[in-house]
Amino acid sequence: MTEKTASPSGQPSHIGIIMDGNGRWARKRGQLRTQGHLEGLKAAKRVVKAAGNLGVSYLTLYTFSTENWKRAAEEVGFIMGLVKQYLKGEMDFYRENNIRIRHAGNREGLPADILQELDEACAATGGFGGLQVILALNYGGRDEIVRAVKKLIDSGVSATAENLSRYMDNPDIPDPDLIIRTAGEFRTSNFLLWEGAYAEYYISDKLWPDWTEDDLEKAILAYNGRDRRFGAVQ
Repeated sequence: MTEKTASPSGQPSHIGIIMDGNGRWARKRGQLRTQGHLEGLKAAKRVVKAAGNLGVSYLTLYTFSTENWKRAAEEVGFIMGLVKQYLKGEMDFYRENNIRIRHAGNREGLPADILQELDEACAATGGFGGLQVILALNYGGRDEIVRAVKKLIDSGVSATAENLSRYMDNPDIPDPDLIIRTAGEFRTSNFLLWEGAYAEYYISDKLWPDWTEDDLEKAILAYNGRDRRFGAVQ
């Protein structure tokens, strides 16, 4: 257990969300997958605002995985366009809600214009003291661990769990207390594999574009009823 390990009980400090179901949401309505991603962005904005109102300190959103590049080029391009739009066009929203934007993931491979918008958003909101929203963009848990191991080797320090944690993408952020997955799926999908070792999981059958503040409240209420032991006997 490291110093930044998830909290044992009470209100979750850090929530991670695997935002699943955009494509199915669109298909059920006879619409293009791109429309589902657009509605998913709207849901993300609702949930970000709700998380801040509910006193959550950190919210990691699985925005685009290292495996998502395998999708059709048109869909990938649309998603990247949405990310750019969100980063560039929501500064008033960040300011009004005191939201700090951060990044988790591999910078290599991201388009230059996306990296520029990402860096500018992180810099512009770096002094905001409210909810920290971590965009897991070009992110994969295995990739993060491999990158951290390389840094650990280069540093010359001994290989311990605590030392490796220091080379993760955001070592100052506490491990997630709660990981939410929507659309009824039960996979980790390479999300926060190291940090989420002792996270509580909450699976919702609801498709991500339909998520509201009420759904986040239900997930937190379910978390509050869990007995977290971290491998110990109580």
